[in-house]
Amino acid sequence: MKVPLLNWLLPLCLFFASLLSVAGYSAEISKPNLLFIITDDQRFDMMGSVTPYVITPEMDRLAKEGVRFDKAFVTTPICAASRASMLTGVVERSHRYTFYTPGLARKWTERSYPVQLRKAGYTTAYIGKFGVKLENKKAMDEMFDHHEVLKRTPYFKTQEDGSVRHLTDITGDRAIGFIANRSNDKPWMMCLAFNAPHAEDNDSRQYIWPDYVHHLYQDLKIKKPALSEPRFYNQLPRFLREGTLNRERWHWRFDPWPRKNKGEEMIKGYFRMISAIDHNIGRVRSALAEQGVADNTVIVMIGDNGTFLGERGYAEKYLPYDLSIHVPLLFFDPRPESKMIAGLRPKAIVANIDVPVTLLELAGADRPDSMQGRSLVLLTQMRGIPADWRSDLWIEHLMMKESIRKHEGVRTEQYKYSRYFEAKPILEELYDLRNDPMEARNLINDPKYAYMAERLRKRTDELRGQYGGVFLPDPETLENVKKIKAAEEVKPSDRR
Repeated sequence: MKVPLLNWLLPLCLFFASLLSVAGYSAEISKPNLLFIITDDQRFDMMGSVTPYVITPEMDRLAKEGVRFDKAFVTTPICAASRASMLTGVVERSHRYTFYTPGLARKWTERSYPVQLRKAGYTTAYIGKFGVKLENKKAMDEMFDHHEVLKRTPYFKTQEDGSVRHLTDITGDRAIGFIANRSNDKPWMMCLAFNAPHAEDNDSRQYIWPDYVHHLYQDLKIKKPALSEPRFYNQLPRFLREGTLNRERWHWRFDPWPRKNKGEEMIKGYFRMISAIDHNIGRVRSALAEQGVADNTVIVMIGDNGTFLGERGYAEKYLPYDLSIHVPLLFFDPRPESKMIAGLRPKAIVANIDVPVTLLELAGADRPDSMQGRSLVLLTQMRGIPADWRSDLWIEHLMMKESIRKHEGVRTEQYKYSRYFEAKPILEELYDLRNDPMEARNLINDPKYAYMAERLRKRTDELRGQYGGVFLPDPETLENVKKIKAAEEVKPSDRR
């Protein structure tokens, strides 16, 4: 007996349709959650997996179970410009935002990674220090479904119930609250942005930590910072010595007057603030496990810039030396289908502008053509460097503040070229990083390196042209600077 064609074809079609429906649903729910952690002023060596006496078991766990990028850099060493670059995927020369400038332009927030993630079906959240002013007053709501921007000072804050909590712990609390209250119908991305270990500039103690880490580092012997001898500082060009914010804040923190051990106390305080961040990363990861989403949450962690801890006779960042631009960057993908190689330490030059592109690839979201970075996902899956990976990186600082020296240049695997284009005459530096990793000997006038100097000058010109051309401040920025200077003259402060 023959069965009519429709009698068996219709159920078969319905069966395959159901499979496609299930497959589509599975593809949606299998998108990973994304936890993007930013720390402030944490340089590359300030975690236990690099410097064993720094107590960071959670960061070390991420490095062991995930990937640690040993050559990660920011393209501008200051929080405002660096965080804007991580939002947009472009360098400062392109987005034109830093302190004293108008807000980050609408055209950049509209192309930001959280906007693209929302288009791809993600719930987006921002918790902690934001540090970027926005031209479009609605941009925060357009980028993030949920945002809690926390005021960065003071570190100890009185809560509604009268208790006092440290900002680092409050940031962790809010992140845990977001995780606990998420529904499971959509994937999410949370940017968890700590203000620590940034100093509290208006407090003479500078580094202020929660009580539970006070016992740490009590007996640690702090070595004298490299290149901190007065003779090294005194031989620097006058342009890099007199009237710089790096030196002013060195006096705040590392000048052995009025007490000889002040610098040691400051460094231990800085370490404690990092250990408190680490504690809260552990709290957040426990919350992920408790909510049953840890196995589907990719974690990316980066510092927004490095810092000087007395080296070169400096404090803070701003300058193009590796201590200022070299940051921690960790990647952890726990999903069973992930091809990440646990414990990998890629040697490729990577940057803060690569992180938003990476998040978009992980989410399967569209990448705007404007983004200048590259996804790091492939680097987490291979023991080597792709043939077409970048061989150098643009570095700059354009803030309109006289005590912060503007510069531009390029860092390669072995060499660093920088020029301070407002010095008269222009001041140039060239360092052989392989043989002089602390950048102690400027080779710019050494005839043996004349070819390399000229090659990197031309490369700097080339990249400058690609990213926006010769720096000229816009009229609105100049007006902002005038207003700020006038306000400072009326109400001077020795802590900024």
